[in-house]
Amino acid sequence: MAIAKAERLMNLALCLLGTRRPLSKRELRESIEAYVEAFGPEQGAAGSDDAFNRMFERDKDDLRELGLVIETVENLDGEVGYLARRDSNRLPPITLDAEEAAALGLAAKVWQQARLAGAASGALQKLRAAGLPEDVDPYGAHGALEPRIPVHEAAFEPLMLACRDRRPVVFDYRKATAARPEPRHVEPWALECWRGHWYLAGFDRDRGAERVFRLSRITGKVRSRGGRFTAEVPDVVTVRETVASWAGETADRSALIRLRSGAGYPLRAKATAVRELGDGWDELEIPYGHGLDAWLVEFGPDVVVLEPAELRADVVDRLRAVAKG
Repeated sequence: MAIAKAERLMNLALCLLGTRRPLSKRELRESIEAYVEAFGPEQGAAGSDDAFNRMFERDKDDLRELGLVIETVENLDGEVGYLARRDSNRLPPITLDAEEAAALGLAAKVWQQARLAGAASGALQKLRAAGLPEDVDPYGAHGALEPRIPVHEAAFEPLMLACRDRRPVVFDYRKATAARPEPRHVEPWALECWRGHWYLAGFDRDRGAERVFRLSRITGKVRSRGGRFTAEVPDVVTVRETVASWAGETADRSALIRLRSGAGYPLRAKATAVRELGDGWDELEIPYGHGLDAWLVEFGPDVVVLEPAELRADVVDRLRAVAKG
């Protein structure tokens, strides 16, 4: 929502909540600064009444959609008036049991990113003022654990805001198999953390399809672009499932690789069998699924694929592409 419109809606809501009697369109038009600037006497009367009526009706509908209860009544002069009674727009008392309070306290402590930390802390203070127990341990039996979602990538904050505001973005992205980054034009949908890394899901305009991007591979600044989304945002964005399938999490086969001793600990963690070969090498059997070739390439000369043959060929092709770049 544009800042000017958000401010206009806020002023209209405050005006309707603060009045003791119904206010007519004329009174609201003369009281709210945004309406005065756009439709005041100095702007001329020609066509301004119709334009104001359209804007006011849209604003009123937007406030009702946001949950504000606006009543329409007749005032003493026989005009139609509007007001929002405080008792009709007051939330019920907040009642939380110990488990609910602990969950909220834990959620407020999760975010370490500066922009979200202030909002979470403020929300927690308001809940405590409304009756949230002060002595509830948000960690329960796991008091030694400090929950956190680390955010080190500079791209996180601009992408978070772009997802919230539904703004297309442009950024340079380096694939695991590419020597140089390439520009991507993306309509961002959602951010999600999976196994210590942040990922963005969205619609890649250049490729005309949904894509998932690892934030650590975004280089340079994330730049916002004007205009609206061209693709429909799905109700459910399966970021983790997509990344898991690329990493071989949904594998139904096995691959046999040679891995240099002391290297590739993520691969060792996934291995179903490990055998020492000597001369500084081990043999591992790991789950094999879509995207395993791209993951193996990241380990460079520390990995040699033994079988299956198609996986070995895919890894070799990717390494040759990197060498040519």
